[in-house]
Amino acid sequence: MPPPSDIVKVAIEWPGANAQLMEIDQKKPLSSIIREVCDGWSLSGSEQFALRYADGPQLYITEQSRSEIKNGTILRLAISPARAARQLLDRIQSHGIDARLEALKELAKLSADPTFATEFISMEGIGTLARLVESGTHFGEMLAFTLTAFLELMDHGIVSWDLISLSFIKQIASYVNQPMVDVSILQRSLAILESMVLNSHSLYHRVAQEITVGQLIGHLSNQEIQTYAIALINALFLKAPEDRRQEEHTNPLDQRLTEMASTLAQKHLRSIILNHVIRGNRPIKAEMAHQLYVLQVLTFNLLEERMMTKMDPSDQAQRDIIFELRRIAFDGENDSSGTEKRKAMYTKDYKMLGFTNHVNPAMDFTQTPPGMLALDNMLYLAKLHQDTYIRIVLENSSREDKHECPFGRCAIELTRMLCEILQVGELPNEGCNDYHPMFFTHDRAWEEFFCVCIQLLNKTWKEMRATAEDFNKVMQVVREQITRTLAMKPSSLDQLKGKLRGLSYSEILRLRQSERMSQDDFQSPPIIELRERIQPEILELIKQQRLNRLCEGSCFRKLGNRRRQEKFWFCRLSLNHKVLHYGDLDESPQGEVPFELLTDKIPVSDIKSVVTGKDCPHMKEKSALKQNKEVLEQAFSILYDPDENLNFVAPNKYEYCIWTDGLCALLGREMGSDLTRSDLDTLISMEMKLRLLDLENITIPEAPPPVPKEPSTYNFTYNYG
Repeated sequence: MPPPSDIVKVAIEWPGANAQLMEIDQKKPLSSIIREVCDGWSLSGSEQFALRYADGPQLYITEQSRSEIKNGTILRLAISPARAARQLLDRIQSHGIDARLEALKELAKLSADPTFATEFISMEGIGTLARLVESGTHFGEMLAFTLTAFLELMDHGIVSWDLISLSFIKQIASYVNQPMVDVSILQRSLAILESMVLNSHSLYHRVAQEITVGQLIGHLSNQEIQTYAIALINALFLKAPEDRRQEEHTNPLDQRLTEMASTLAQKHLRSIILNHVIRGNRPIKAEMAHQLYVLQVLTFNLLEERMMTKMDPSDQAQRDIIFELRRIAFDGENDSSGTEKRKAMYTKDYKMLGFTNHVNPAMDFTQTPPGMLALDNMLYLAKLHQDTYIRIVLENSSREDKHECPFGRCAIELTRMLCEILQVGELPNEGCNDYHPMFFTHDRAWEEFFCVCIQLLNKTWKEMRATAEDFNKVMQVVREQITRTLAMKPSSLDQLKGKLRGLSYSEILRLRQSERMSQDDFQSPPIIELRERIQPEILELIKQQRLNRLCEGSCFRKLGNRRRQEKFWFCRLSLNHKVLHYGDLDESPQGEVPFELLTDKIPVSDIKSVVTGKDCPHMKEKSALKQNKEVLEQAFSILYDPDENLNFVAPNKYEYCIWTDGLCALLGREMGSDLTRSDLDTLISMEMKLRLLDLENITIPEAPPPVPKEPSTYNFTYNYG
């Protein structure tokens, strides 16, 4: 029969005696159990004894904690907490140095026990320890044990830190400021100062008068005290009053940093942490990682005020920043034209800059977040990466195919997104170690990070062939690109750029599909069999979509035309799929081109084959050697009887895949582009999920869904995803 749940079998030790094996009845008072144990060894005065764990922290057992005793636990009979506290208090005040050292050593160990700490503190023990420190007569091990005991006792929260005297603070600070101090003393002194700052508003000011961040930076080269030094820096940073932590500035490129932030920059804290901590010769432990994360969060929180500051449309200084953005992008010199003409020109320029409000773009910065922080980022890009800024703006402002990327709107939304990803304005999370080494590699890491990400956004926009309607979809992809890359912990901004280059839009699609299909359920034989059964239906659906796109037609540029006024031609498939109609156009069409305007045609029955890339006749000509790689990759030709060819260069990779796949489908051949493979995997995955959710099976519709006239990106991803 199993023992009752209230009975716990334990072993109890006592120095110089055999252990007692006992069954403790948890219903009995703890004092009665201690009396039985003392009687077993013929010890009188059981009220002077207590039970402690023999292993681990060796904590005292109380009525509140006795329920944690498990079967097989080894306990130890010891003198009671009150008796131990009195004895140690007397011994640490004795004249014998050896006796005092042993007493302080034991006190440092026992002080972690809350039961003992309560008794010791009630006997004015903390005041005694403080006086020992203030006397300045303790050194070496004796001082280290004194500081350890003091810190352990204060950490229980029984006594307020506000009771600490100024002379004690000065003495602790002196240990930190002295050039040659024992490491153990320095560690404990830094820890005590950190606790003072974190637990008392009044003590923050006292500590800040005695210790500066600049003085602490010198300790960062010592690997044994780095963590303690950064922890104190973080505490001073976290508890600094707002007027010292953040100070309003006018010109975002000539920011007057706060007293705290100024110290962080001027004393080269970032570079020292980078070289001596992050790139040091020892692995970074969890506590150090947490402190680096805290410092990263607090540094980014300096941006909070700008993030939450709305732009004042009537503030001329703020409006001048927008004028500067326009000037850098479009003017080499100041404009001297009339007011009305200049106003109309500015409105047009603001539209090309991608602002939502073309008349008064200041209104775009009245929403918080990101507030003025977005404008700061844009000006930083325009000033310090001027070529990149001008390229992005002009590249998109000169486009007339509705695929321009609105720089202003994108920069504002990207700033908001980065603030969310990096949690700007939020307090550090306890236990979080998520710091990013690359943010310690540059004095303006935030701004440089933005500059990298805005280029990524522009690149992804082009890869997705996005229009204004796809804005949110593009931002979702960019968020995924950034968060996936940050998870890789790039060590520098250059490494960040390299990893982002590898996470193109097509790679994001591939990763999404791979992650969906890597689930265990999708690898089981029934699921594989279902996939094989679905695949022909999906392929037919994709084939119909490709043919529909050919029926809508596409516009192509005349190859080799380098004049400002470009020439175009248009090609589309007849609705009965029997004839390809094509013909020249004077300008790029805004919609569907009627068959009547396309004077030339090729019967599909005359088509012999479709070739791509270097196999195309127009890529084999001598002039083709001057074509760039992009042209070569987007070239294809139709070979038809009698020995004729129709040569194409697609405007982008998407159109290239649509036309080559569509022509293959038209000729009854396999569609093999990356786009088809991606669409196939995506649609099969989604159809399988639908069928698994519906016991009656959901069938693929016979007719394909309607396709937009001007698809913004890979159709299936957006129409189904």
